[in-house]
Amino acid sequence: MAIAPPAPAATPVFTELVLDFLAYLELERGLSRNTLEAYRSDLLQYGVHLQRHRLDALTVTHTDLAAFVTGLATGLDGRPAVSGATVQRKVACLRSFYRHMRREGRLDHDPTADVRAPKKSRKLPQVLNRAEIARLLSQPSGTEPAALRDRALLELMYACGLRASEAIGLEVADVDLEAGVLRTRGKGNKERIVPVGRQAVAAVAAYLKRGRPRMVGLGVEPHLFVNCRGAGLTRQGLYKIVQRHARTAGLEDRMSPHTLRHTFATHLLAGGCDLRSVQEMLGHADIATTQIYTHLSAERLKDVYFRAHPRASAGR
Repeated sequence: MAIAPPAPAATPVFTELVLDFLAYLELERGLSRNTLEAYRSDLLQYGVHLQRHRLDALTVTHTDLAAFVTGLATGLDGRPAVSGATVQRKVACLRSFYRHMRREGRLDHDPTADVRAPKKSRKLPQVLNRAEIARLLSQPSGTEPAALRDRALLELMYACGLRASEAIGLEVADVDLEAGVLRTRGKGNKERIVPVGRQAVAAVAAYLKRGRPRMVGLGVEPHLFVNCRGAGLTRQGLYKIVQRHARTAGLEDRMSPHTLRHTFATHLLAGGCDLRSVQEMLGHADIATTQIYTHLSAERLKDVYFRAHPRASAGR
């Protein structure tokens, strides 16, 4: 990957430090292009801040960095404030950057050691109820190849809680319809096995038999989901498919590809599935990430309770 300099305004020393750090992330840690670009963007903003306030990356103090972080959360250099999650990501980038410089002997202290980012606000994800998900999944109709593909794609994403990147990354060999399981690679290239329900199995089988061969023709394409030219489906292509069917189902304002993943997890927990199993099927490294769905299920139960119980709404 050709790494662009962080910013035209950055000092030569800062540019050198950033390029060295990005090269380390790419060559030694093997981070993806998207992750490298996120680090580059965060350091670009930091470099502009250093220039504007006449600070040196090698001599900044804890106070300087704390002021930068506070500025991100409240509005920095005339820019709008960013979310707590974004501030946390940028602080994590700076910590990694300064740890690398200490390892390389450029610094003998860590100016980020006591810097604290604001806590993320817990935002419950959008999910569909059973009637809504049934309405969405019924939208691709007919026997045309694109309709068979769209039905298989939506069914499989909901049946297995797939991320968009996992769905488009699936290869034909990753799906074992006879056993009712698929193999997918998630964040960090970690592989996991996920069960596939009967309706999704049937939809994928119909697509493989009557849809995909007509789309691929005589070409050789390993990816399961393909576009009308027979090439692997892109993230943008998947997004357009989901949005098109969400629109016809009257769910456009509440839908993204990730909504299917949120709905999968919430419906499993509401149906009695244990948290550890849901964590494994989602591919979450930390069970705390999965626990947000327990809060979501509780909120939905409370909503149903207060709407249904004759004495529950008193005083509300």
